[in-house]
Amino acid sequence: MPEDDETVSLAKCGDQAAWAALYSAHAGRLLAWLGTAGSGDPGAGAEDVAAEAWLVAAQKIADFTGTSSDFAGWLFGIARNVNANGRRRVVRRRTDPHAFGVDDEGDLGRTDGGIDRVDRLDEVRRTLACLSPREADVVACRDVVGLDVAGTAEALGIRPTAVRIAHHRARQRLRGLLDEAEPDQPRTLLPEVRRNPATG
Repeated sequence: MPEDDETVSLAKCGDQAAWAALYSAHAGRLLAWLGTAGSGDPGAGAEDVAAEAWLVAAQKIADFTGTSSDFAGWLFGIARNVNANGRRRVVRRRTDPHAFGVDDEGDLGRTDGGIDRVDRLDEVRRTLACLSPREADVVACRDVVGLDVAGTAEALGIRPTAVRIAHHRARQRLRGLLDEAEPDQPRTLLPEVRRNPATG
């Protein structure tokens, strides 16, 4: 089991600077990831889910062991559970969730880049919709927010081997779509697949 690094050790002791460092390193990626996945509860936006995930992380930090880099996978796993709980609440209330769109972006669309960021997230979501749910989740973790294999496995609650297989299959499918795409079609994620064929 990995040992805590200094940032994690200090965060466990309630050090505000350590928490600020963890937040600075992971908050933007978490929001981007939640933006691609959508909120499990239509009444809660990505920022609400992220805020709840950070709160749970603060409450459970004593259970975490690892480096500040390992913290990302753990935090994303918490956010995944928060999102799943939101979906379960919607089902219990018999509410029909609507599609995640610009109105749901809330402050996420304005946090970093305004309407251009919203358009980019929409384009990424359209690309990920071509994949199976697992492949889309893996690509969102690996290629959209930059988690490594171990962090992606932790975030999604699957084995590292399953991450590698899903990533490989997703990249093959996306390369096939790229080959079929029209020259003037927008391509946010697809060119990255062509330039970096390694599945890591």
